Amino acid sequence: MRRSPIDSLVRVYCPSYTRLRVSSVVFVGNEVTKERILRAELDFREGDTLAAAALPARLEANRRRLLNLQLFHSVLVQTVCRDGEITVLFSLQERWYTFPIPIFSLADRNIRSWLDRPDRWRRVDYGVHVVRNNFRGRNEQLRGNLQLGFNQKYEVFFENPGTRQRPGLALGASFARSRALDYRTVQDQLLTYRSESGFAFHHTYFVAGLRWRNTVQRRTALDVAWRQDQISDSIQIGNPGYFSGDQQRRYVDVALTRIINRRNNFAYPLSGRFAQVTLSQRLFLHSASPSYATLYARYTRYVPLPHKLYYSAGLEGQTRLTNRRLAYADSRALGYAALVRGYDRYVVDGQHYVLLQQGLSYPLLPARQLQLDATSNPKFSTLPLAIYLNTFADMGYVAAPASLADANNQLPNQFLLAAGIGLHLVTYYDRVFAVEYALNALGETGIYIRTAFPI
Repeated sequence: MRRSPIDSLVRVYCPSYTRLRVSSVVFVGNEVTKERILRAELDFREGDTLAAAALPARLEANRRRLLNLQLFHSVLVQTVCRDGEITVLFSLQERWYTFPIPIFSLADRNIRSWLDRPDRWRRVDYGVHVVRNNFRGRNEQLRGNLQLGFNQKYEVFFENPGTRQRPGLALGASFARSRALDYRTVQDQLLTYRSESGFAFHHTYFVAGLRWRNTVQRRTALDVAWRQDQISDSIQIGNPGYFSGDQQRRYVDVALTRIINRRNNFAYPLSGRFAQVTLSQRLFLHSASPSYATLYARYTRYVPLPHKLYYSAGLEGQTRLTNRRLAYADSRALGYAALVRGYDRYVVDGQHYVLLQQGLSYPLLPARQLQLDATSNPKFSTLPLAIYLNTFADMGYVAAPASLADANNQLPNQFLLAAGIGLHLVTYYDRVFAVEYALNALGETGIYIRTAFPI
């Protein structure tokens, strides 16, 4: 194993010229990726005149845009100048784009309880999850799930992110049925029902959407989804408010999302900012569940500091715009997609929440690329690697009606505070693995493993 330099910018200047004309833009290494997908990310083209003094920063910004497509291991940009005209060359190393991932999981809480069951081999989920990135060389994604066994799922999704010139398209369908379902919150933890015969939950889902994309940094999405959910008699008896008294409901979700992503690196950002706003409307069809709108917003800043320190702070919140009591299934807040680190074992239900996360990172092993002698395949022979020491402090608050903040659940309408320290490893295909030790305001400590950058 040997080290090779990380992506770099090679600058060649034309002396005595203050303005440079772009005579040609050349891409090398894009064996799969269509050239028009790459050109759509650039903020210049042939015939444009660029200021010589600003050329290095301009080229670096465009190099990062191509890299943040997350289609390449590395992107190198070079310029060649003659008589005030430049040729810009982008050298690309494409990734491997097809990932079949086996599915094998146990339907019970842990291995011990699974081994104690005489029908243990019937209580297994198995199948395959397949993702094809850069489908047709157009930065499209095609993914599917085939899961059989105790819990079953059949899914297929396709997404074309679009370009400046034309909008993209998203389509998907899913059918799932599960013998296990989290049906109630008691003492701020989920109770799970497991059916010995039949299925506790059925879900059918179809979605279609449009995508508008200026560049990889600015995206807009409009999605319309039709859903049908059904619970078993046992779930309805255990929690009549799960679907507001219904056993089955149909509804339509309409969501509009705007994202501005100006982070230097999408996988583990050290500088830049991120903003997202989503406005959605859920319309129930012939159901006792009330229709409602949801406004979600998130803003995060990443700031380089002296002495190789990097500070990040993110604020996000969600409000459900209705005066009526929501069904239990529509009252999720913290502990699901959004989390106060250190409260991993809990969920907090409510209609509104706010979450503040802060972190300070220091590179124990700065970003580098290691050459692996075990394989000659360029898609796997280069191992990107970085390790960061991180300290963090989180705060969250969930506003919930009194019906949810009863004696069984203490965390709604309370400030949730936690702090901790962790190690973050960044490697192949933008994978981030985090091991964190956290202390929360309840006096509890724990070690947690995560597979994404937490902020």
